[in-house]
Amino acid sequence: MPPRLMGNEAPMQKVFLVLPAFNEAGNLPKLLDEVIAAFITARFDYSVIVVDDGSTDDTQQVLSLYAQKLPLRIFTHPRNEGLGATIRDCLLESSKLAGDEDIIVSMDADRSHDPGLVPRLVEMIREGHDVVIASRYRPLARVLGLTFHRRLISWSASIVFRTLFPIRGVRDYTCGFRAYRAIVLKRAFQKYGDSFVDQRGFQCMVDILLKLRKMQWVMGEAPMILRYDLKSGVSKMRLAETTFGTLRLITRRLMDS
Repeated sequence: MPPRLMGNEAPMQKVFLVLPAFNEAGNLPKLLDEVIAAFITARFDYSVIVVDDGSTDDTQQVLSLYAQKLPLRIFTHPRNEGLGATIRDCLLESSKLAGDEDIIVSMDADRSHDPGLVPRLVEMIREGHDVVIASRYRPLARVLGLTFHRRLISWSASIVFRTLFPIRGVRDYTCGFRAYRAIVLKRAFQKYGDSFVDQRGFQCMVDILLKLRKMQWVMGEAPMILRYDLKSGVSKMRLAETTFGTLRLITRRLMDS
């Protein structure tokens, strides 16, 4: 378990916001403006890390512009490697830069996740959680702009994972909007190496939680408002590929347990 500060010492925690990005030139300006506003209001000492997964639009130009406005580090894949490799590099690079008690927040770059929720996730880490998930399945949560079919699939997946791989305090296994105490990711990379994030597709977010589950961290959730109605561009998720990849992952993890 992570070391705790004793006595009256106050943690000097820095927040590292990590964003996997692929062709997000239409979303990044508004998102990064919202990040600046939310983090200034919260008075965070922060840094933003973006891993550009081989974008072919103007993502790099947008990032270069915003590097002059906020503390931004940019890492680039020469070609598209998929969400899994991008999340892996986001978490790995941030865990290298962060101190043990710093906080690493991952979120999507398509504006479906609101930076205004980050202070609450950070607060819950400071209250004692090791991992906090922005959840669609808590009271006051809402989902806007997603078809009933997609919502049904997501809800069904939640029930399956909660039944087969229960984690106290967790209902939303697939959402990528999360806060981690940095020591959690440091220990996970020490334990698993590159295999900590070895799923190529969207099921990588599930697998991260299943591996952290074995390490018995304290996890919790905060209700989120998921805003698919704000994102521009087409969804990057291939539903059939993600579904079959998730089923393969379930089978593999059941055999491992």
